[in-house]
Amino acid sequence: MESVTIKDIARIAGVSCATVSRALNGTPSVAPELREKILSLCRQHGYRRNLLARGLSSGRSNLVGCILSDLDNPLFADMALTLERFLRLRGYHLFLCRGRVEDGGIDQLFEFLIGHRADGIILASSSKQAPELIRRYIRYVPMVLQGGLDDSQPDLDIPSVYVDSEAGGRIAAEYLFRLGHTKVAYIGARENNYSHISRHRGFTGAAKRLGMSVRTFTNDAYCSTADTGYQLARRFFLEPFQETAVFASCDTIALGFLSAAKEFHVSIPGDISLLGFDNITYSGFPRIRLSTLDHRARQVVETAAELLLAQIEHPETVCKEPVMMQPELVERSTCRAVRD
Repeated sequence: MESVTIKDIARIAGVSCATVSRALNGTPSVAPELREKILSLCRQHGYRRNLLARGLSSGRSNLVGCILSDLDNPLFADMALTLERFLRLRGYHLFLCRGRVEDGGIDQLFEFLIGHRADGIILASSSKQAPELIRRYIRYVPMVLQGGLDDSQPDLDIPSVYVDSEAGGRIAAEYLFRLGHTKVAYIGARENNYSHISRHRGFTGAAKRLGMSVRTFTNDAYCSTADTGYQLARRFFLEPFQETAVFASCDTIALGFLSAAKEFHVSIPGDISLLGFDNITYSGFPRIRLSTLDHRARQVVETAAELLLAQIEHPETVCKEPVMMQPELVERSTCRAVRD
């Protein structure tokens, strides 16, 4: 069966093709009754606008690509949902891809999105390899890096939005010190990730200044899952420990630590205090109530999207200065003051 065209709809409605086009685009000059009649005819006859042709004529596809490293992490899932809602309100559609920068084949995702005429791309990653990927493809399409950069060598050529992880680590150490903890553990440090490097540096630097001792348990994987936190916690509990508090590099690591603590009959916070980082949705659940540092995911995502849309819509006014957000302490039930 031949597809219905805009000319067919115009003929059936008894109006011009221009009137049909204005009705579909929501132009105020079309009377509401006529617009509803045209839309009803489109639905009845199965007419769909040719978005590809429309994009070719406007020079834009109204499609934004986003590459996330891991949708299993509730933080990234929340970010994806926030981004989709924000873009939809601005008249754009989201094309979501999953891929770790460290994995082979990540270039194929960039080429796929560029080949499908994405107006812009957001790469959500703090991997050490992420800036090089951005530099490689930003000449073809506007891009924003949503993630940490090397603080010692900020790249002003890469539009980016990230949380001040070093400040977050410092806030965590100072908070635990105020509660009286002087022997602490850092669980989940990653050496391939700028955000984790900065977070660990901020925590250990502040701890040293305050006279606290820190024992670090390294995460050698490319992601931070609850299972990784569980395995690291088992290592921690299988050895004699004197620490009275643990700072987990992120909330998923902290959730794994909570699971292992229950298995080893260790009370949180009765026997040991636990502090996370990210403030994912699960952290506020009644039976978890994890004390944590808020990543401010919504603000980060919306700011990254604003930067990208500015490049798409007004390329001559693009600001490439990195935008840094400050994390905030969220006190719940997993940290307590040390008894005298």
